[in-house]
Amino acid sequence: MEQSRAAPRLQIVLGHLGRPSARDIVGHPTSGTISSASFHPQQFQYSLDNNVLTLEQRKFYEENGYLVIKNLVSDADIQRFRNEFEKICRKEVKPLGLTVMRDVTISKSEYAHGEKMITKVQDFQEDKELFRYCTLPEILKYVECFTGPNIMAMHTMLINKPPDAGKKTSRHPLHQDLHYFPFRPSDLIVCAWTAMEPINRNNGCLVVLPGTHRGSLKPHDYPKWEGGVNKMFHGIQDYEENTARVHLVMEKGDTVFFHPLLIHGSGRNKTQGFRKAISCHFASADCHYINVKGTSQENIEKEVTGLANKLYGLANTMDLKDIWMFRARLVKGERTNL
Repeated sequence: MEQSRAAPRLQIVLGHLGRPSARDIVGHPTSGTISSASFHPQQFQYSLDNNVLTLEQRKFYEENGYLVIKNLVSDADIQRFRNEFEKICRKEVKPLGLTVMRDVTISKSEYAHGEKMITKVQDFQEDKELFRYCTLPEILKYVECFTGPNIMAMHTMLINKPPDAGKKTSRHPLHQDLHYFPFRPSDLIVCAWTAMEPINRNNGCLVVLPGTHRGSLKPHDYPKWEGGVNKMFHGIQDYEENTARVHLVMEKGDTVFFHPLLIHGSGRNKTQGFRKAISCHFASADCHYINVKGTSQENIEKEVTGLANKLYGLANTMDLKDIWMFRARLVKGERTNL
């Protein structure tokens, strides 16, 4: 596909994140015992040995599928990201390809303006200030533990979770990020998600189901819950209701790294403030694209490409792979397959 046709395709909406829990466990996200008695240090599947992670951190990620690094991103960097987001809200800057999302309950409100209208910006790969997050050495140092040295930034988001308007739409269905991605292998993909302020259960912290990264990709679709759901917020359709879960209470600058098969979500924002976080999904440049037709991912492909074709008159000329090819940006090493 010609490069001149790439820019509008960057504006595809791919919203995603979590759901409230049935059975709750609150605990420090990097603590806990290793559940598998037969675990051997040499049998690591989900991380690489590059002398950054400790043995205990590698064991924890291996068994749980996530790892929190405390105080990783500086206050100064977070303030710069916040300033740029506010400029976007005021329409002082409009990076090429940026997707601006609004909550379904406030998108048509005449009383909401600026920052209160926008719940997420994504695909900010052309915004030099926000994209700095994806190139921070302190972030990439840990990303390389999961992807290897050749690193692609694939999906970028700054989330501005709004106060719940009473319809519980600020919830995010439990889901697996791999549902949205037409590239593999999954073990060479990782998300970095940084709290831009203190995040807890009151303002809708992430909730994770430890160990679910060792399962398979489950079917996703819109959840059938009261109050409605935002566009593209697909959730898993079958899971064990009594599965133990952990709420990730985080301080400003804390960063969680997690596997794309890890089931996760978030609850309502019950405060009057907007809960902010910035994230990027990274993948090894050695990953490869797959055809999702005939798989459980076909529904998200139809929704995304259908929207793109409708908005830009592309006459059904592309697939999910095309969209991600033009989002991808090399941030370290060499570009090979992606």
